[in-house]
Formats: sequence, C-alpha cells, structure tokens
Amino acid sequence: MPGWHAATEEFAEDGRLLNVGLIQEQHPDRARLYLQWQSIDWPIMIDSLNRLDVNVVPITLLIDENGIIRHRVGRGDARNTIEEFLAELAPEPLPPAERPTGSDPAIWGDIAQRDAAIAALEKRLAADPDDGRAAFEAGVLYRRRYDEAGGDPADFELAVARWGQAVAADPNQYIWRRRIQQYGPRLEKPYPFYDWIPAAREAIEARGEVVPELIAEPGAAEIAQPIRSFDAALPAAGEPDPKGKTVRDDGKFVAAHSTVVPHTVRPGKSARVHVEFRPLGEKAHWNNEAGGMTLWIDPPEGWKVDPQRIERANPPEPVSDESRRIEFEIQAPEAAETIELPVYALYYVCEGEKGACLYRRQDFGVPVRIKP
Repeated sequence: MPGWHAATEEFAEDGRLLNVGLIQEQHPDRARLYLQWQSIDWPIMIDSLNRLDVNVVPITLLIDENGIIRHRVGRGDARNTIEEFLAELAPEPLPPAERPTGSDPAIWGDIAQRDAAIAALEKRLAADPDDGRAAFEAGVLYRRRYDEAGGDPADFELAVARWGQAVAADPNQYIWRRRIQQYGPRLEKPYPFYDWIPAAREAIEARGEVVPELIAEPGAAEIAQPIRSFDAALPAAGEPDPKGKTVRDDGKFVAAHSTVVPHTVRPGKSARVHVEFRPLGEKAHWNNEAGGMTLWIDPPEGWKVDPQRIERANPPEPVSDESRRIEFEIQAPEAAETIELPVYALYYVCEGEKGACLYRRQDFGVPVRIKP
C-alpha cells in the first residue's frame, strides 16, 4: 500500500485519480493505525469476511467513472499503466473539496447481530462441513467476539478450528490460510504480521498526533519473526517444581485455557500453543508483590518444545485481575499421535478482596490433535 500511495500521489493530488482501498483485515483498528502512520488518507473499506471472494492480495484495479474495470495493474508497471488509463479517459480534475479522504475502519459491529450470524453459520456447517466460506466467516466472528473485553478464550479456539476447516475445504485460499499463520508457529509464517506497531506509535506520537487505541494488542505470535529451523534448547534453570511439592490449585482460583494453532498438527510439523490464565472473578486476584508466573512444559519422547520453561514478569500494580497469556511452540515427531501435552504453571494468587495470598501450582493437559 505505501508503494502504491507513492506511485499515485501526483495523480491524486491534482484530482485526476481517486484511490480507494479494500482490505481483508481481521483487526480493522490496526489498519487505521497503519494508515495514520503512513499518512495515507484514502477512503478504506473493510472486508474482514472476504465477501469479495479473493484468494490472493494485493489486487490493483483501475476503474472508470462508469464502474468499468479498464486495467489490472501488475508489479512494476504502475505509473505507465496509470498514465495510459488517464489518457484514455482525459478526466476533468476533481475539485479538492469533492475528494473523499480519511477512514475509520474500526467496525466491530453489534454483539447480538454477530451472535445471530454465528448461529446461522454453524447451522450451515452442520448441514455441509465442507462449506469453506461459512467456516472462514464463523472463524472471523469468533475471533472478533474473543477480542472484546471479557471475551471467552474458547472463542479463540473455535476460531482456529473453523479456519482450519476452511483451509481443508480449499487449500489454495490465501486469505483463509493467512488467518492461521497470523497466530501460528514461526516455521509457517511468511513474514511478521504486526511487528511494525511500536514504530508506528512512536512516529505518530513524535508528530504530535493522537495515537489510536487498539481493541486487542497483538500477541507474541503476531509480531514473531519467521524461522527456518525449530530450536529446542534445554532451559538453563531446569524444572521449577521437579518433585511436585507445591500445593495444587484445582481450578478454585485460576482457570487455564489452551489453544493450539493450527487446530490439527501434521506429523513432523510445528504448532504454536496459546495458554490463557484468568483469575476466577471475585474468588481470586493476582499477587504482583511476590514473584512472577512460571510455566513448565514436559513433552513426551520424540516431541520438541521451545521454550520449555517460561518466566512471565508481573505488572507494576501490587494486585491485578487481568488475563495472562503465554505462548510456546511444539514440534511433533514424524510418527506422532494425538496427545495431552503435560504442562503446569506456578503463580502467586490471593483469595478474594482481603484473603490470604498463596503460592500455587496448576497442572493441565494441552490437547494436541494430529492430522490423519
């Protein structure tokens, strides 16, 4: 988009060409941040559900005033093609006051309508599990619902499952596959998706502009760089509770939920595991004045994990009740079977508003499904 903006700026400034963007973005508010960072003031439309039904981007079309597509622009020939297009039309320049600019692509929608749409899509999928479009759209809506404050982490898992179902129905659909890669393992990433956000915020703030807030901050998977080989170095610190002496939290204080991306893993391939910890309402909150959270993964023979031990620092507040998200990656052996990956977390938690503060361990299994 910045390259096209630079190539067409001259024609847009004199009113002979109007740029309009249409993006298949899961997070419209991140698109808004990017446009402000790059000083792009085109009208932007959001097609998160990919109703345009494209399977590859970018696509650049030159359309005349009658809505007729005159040219499809390829790589490297933008300026020549635009000049040819304008020469064909000889358009009158559009006065500056009539040129639409600006965009506000943060269109999250009404919760009740979204839930009704999810129910309708699930009904379609029950009748036809190979309906890739219904599966993709359901995944988009599940993820949107998850991104809202207080969203159910099970919605993220459902989103990943539906996107996997969509790609299974049409493996050549680039847009659908990108959703899984966005949250998936580094070996499968074509590029880092949102690593530009810190630089964008810094540049916008330096210009004296208001930095727009994001509905959901990018997770570690969304800013991770691609890698070429799986690194499974053993942790120098070793296992944090090897003899299992720490008192268990059986779910009384903290709920743990895991999502594996992709939803099913091919033998010999890698996946990214997202684990979310939530204090249970009025029953508990985090004690941040003690140590941070530690996660330990104990992979079965033949499986690899990176990293095996994870330390998560506490926020600066003495107490808090936020969700805590931790991510790691696994690699299945060539002869893999579906497993429950053993994991445990160690953390400091307090009972109620004025209850005792405790050190607890929670053991749980991460279901890793192997693709037949």
